[in-house]
Amino acid sequence: MLTEIRRAALETRVQYGLMVVFGALCIIAALSPLQDPVRITTVGTLFGFTAGLWVSHLVQVLQRAVEKSRENAENRAVG
Repeated sequence: MLTEIRRAALETRVQYGLMVVFGALCIIAALSPLQDPVRITTVGTLFGFTAGLWVSHLVQVLQRAVEKSRENAENRAVG
């Protein structure tokens, strides 16, 4: 798995890193001794960032796959 991450594009590695950071912060905030409203707001916000990064990553992966598929189709049509 580490070799796959190392082979991934820089953008992908940055997204994975940010997901891990925000996910860890989310867990730390959930276990922190803050007052409930503050803890709930903090965890919700951090989870939102994590989920947003994940969705953004999925959209980016799908976009690359579609572009690659179109390029392959064009190459077959030309060749």
